[in-house]
Amino acid sequence: MLTGTTTAGDGSGRDTGVTRLQEQTAQFASTPHGARLARRLAVRCMEEWGHSSASDVSGTVALVVGELVANAVRHGRVPGHDFRLRLVLDEAAGLVRIEVADAAAGRRPPTALPSSCPDGESGRGLLLVDALAERWGWEPREAVGKTVWAEVPVAGAHCRPR
Repeated sequence: MLTGTTTAGDGSGRDTGVTRLQEQTAQFASTPHGARLARRLAVRCMEEWGHSSASDVSGTVALVVGELVANAVRHGRVPGHDFRLRLVLDEAAGLVRIEVADAAAGRRPPTALPSSCPDGESGRGLLLVDALAERWGWEPREAVGKTVWAEVPVAGAHCRPR
């Protein structure tokens, strides 16, 4: 399932001060193949929104999407349930919001970032998300599961101080 919308003002052609949003939502199988397709969709959306696939912001969005959907597939998979990817470009705020929803309510992201062993094979995903995103977090979903989100600054936006 793939849906997309663009919201700009009241449709009159006048600048109404309403934030311009572009949005894409899709549902994928909770498999490595589904994760790969989600990452490709993110790059395609960034191109449609004016950011080439070779741009820093497109690469950053693809990396953050890749990490969040990999976590959904690895830790949030519930048999018979897909995960949902939602991307929103908020041009006024200079942010791309990435949301990944899965059905595993009991498997929540850690409240503190893991201190991964440098030689370990996993455990760095949320460290990367934290380093690349303006901010990130999670929230429970009404029906079942959770949504993990991250906000990535687009070109010209300022990153949080480190």
